[in-house]
Amino acid sequence: MTQALTADFDAPIDDRFFEDYRVGSTYSYGFITLTEDEILEFARKYDTQSIHTDPLAAKEGPFGGLIASGWQTTGVMMRLLADHYISANASLASPGVDELRWTAPVRPGDQLHVTATVADARRSKSKPDRGIVHTAVELANQREVVLTLTAMNFIRCRG
Repeated sequence: MTQALTADFDAPIDDRFFEDYRVGSTYSYGFITLTEDEILEFARKYDTQSIHTDPLAAKEGPFGGLIASGWQTTGVMMRLLADHYISANASLASPGVDELRWTAPVRPGDQLHVTATVADARRSKSKPDRGIVHTAVELANQREVVLTLTAMNFIRCRG
């Protein structure tokens, strides 16, 4: 199980509503470590580029070794958000993400953690039982940020 790396929300994830997402609040959670076998297994199914599937060929590639697919990296980020940040009882899905960037490669053995900052939260005018939360997300390994995006989530209001 992953852990909270900073002070967490006042409300637990299974009793968290729109009102609990306060603009400017930042939370960090981790860690998930990707092994070489996990990188290879994912890539052989979903992203068959040799930089992800062939350790020998990857050594001669642009990154000088095997790296995880950006889509696998995004999956790790999503797991950390789903386990800790996105309300388990009030989430009403997501209309998408903006500005997804893979800023550095993820290598076997990297320990990944996520930082989520509530960038904006506004109640819906057309559906007042919910709000939309925009979250600035960074996923980092032990050296640097490897992924950034802005997530959007519809969250049910408490009252």
